[in-house]
Amino acid sequence: MPAMQATLHYFSERLRAAASHATSLRFRGGGSKDFYGQSLQGEVFDTRAYRGILSYEPSELVMTVRAGTPMLEVQAALAEQGQCLPFDPPLFGAATVGGMVASGLAGPARASVGTVRDFVLGVRMLNGQGQDLTFGGQVMKNVAGYDVSRLMAGSLGQLGLITEVSLKVLPVAPGEATLVFAGVTQAQALTLLNQWGGQPLPLNASAWVHDDSVQPAQDCLFVRLRGAVAAVEAALAAMTAQVQALGASVTRMDNVQAAADWRASGEHSLPFFTQPPSSDACLWRLSVPQTAPALNLQALGVPGHPYIEWHGAQRWVWAPASKASALRDLARSLGGHAVLFRTSTQHGDADKAVGVFAPLDAVQQRIQDQLKKQFDPAGILNPGRI
Repeated sequence: MPAMQATLHYFSERLRAAASHATSLRFRGGGSKDFYGQSLQGEVFDTRAYRGILSYEPSELVMTVRAGTPMLEVQAALAEQGQCLPFDPPLFGAATVGGMVASGLAGPARASVGTVRDFVLGVRMLNGQGQDLTFGGQVMKNVAGYDVSRLMAGSLGQLGLITEVSLKVLPVAPGEATLVFAGVTQAQALTLLNQWGGQPLPLNASAWVHDDSVQPAQDCLFVRLRGAVAAVEAALAAMTAQVQALGASVTRMDNVQAAADWRASGEHSLPFFTQPPSSDACLWRLSVPQTAPALNLQALGVPGHPYIEWHGAQRWVWAPASKASALRDLARSLGGHAVLFRTSTQHGDADKAVGVFAPLDAVQQRIQDQLKKQFDPAGILNPGRI
């Protein structure tokens, strides 16, 4: 029996045995997303033995890969052909393809190009009974049946073990530029981003930050443009003129440095993410409509400024776990929700007692419970992770 087939058989048998003995399991690839979600439970089920790129057709813009394959290996193969996963998947370490899909996390370009599930064409998986199932396919036009393949994106292993994934990939854009607008307030940045979002501009990513590393501290809006070279250059001129009219300064970044900074934004290695204001501060992700106004965090007793991405739709905030209700009420009032993304250094997993994810309403919870029951009747897969 070929090595990979033997590995898959072992995975299936282990799942069957765990289901028969009601043994809880937690799937783990590189462990890069262990921090995400509720506290980890169950025996570790390491997926990295099932790895390798099964097929890659650059002309068809499709790659099929085993879930234990390191993301760095996938990105290197794509880069050789001038292609990429355009949603900028954050790795947070030694990430695998299965972990990338199961976490459903996307980076700076998410608001412009779509999220992980938009690029999943098909999956092969083992459910909680060890059954080998296949959903979707390896083509972009696939409308047969319920789209279970995309349902796996963001499921955090609660529905089954992803073993293989077919992904849509795209060519790297021929034109790219990053502009830094210094002196643009949070309110001005949100207004500009909403205006630009309604225009035919190749706006790909954005980030607003209150930069304390310079004296005096400065508000900065970063904007990345991607697309045809002519479209990028035309947008540069139009956006520069509009921002200069506000009295702000404009700088075009070197592309190499800009790429490193955007990576640092997605990987949370920028000072905003690595220097919490206090030892009891947790990192919260507020997902709100792009048109939501600047948040009045001071009214909630939360000092400091947010880090804003996705053209205003994602606001990162440092606040203690005790502010969970206030932050969730604020996000809900704007039509969004709040997630406790990382716990504090002082309390660790104890912070998760407030709940990592926003509670679902009764209908959503019933749907989720029924899906879990169908895929994992014994309830052994990543219990309590969501």
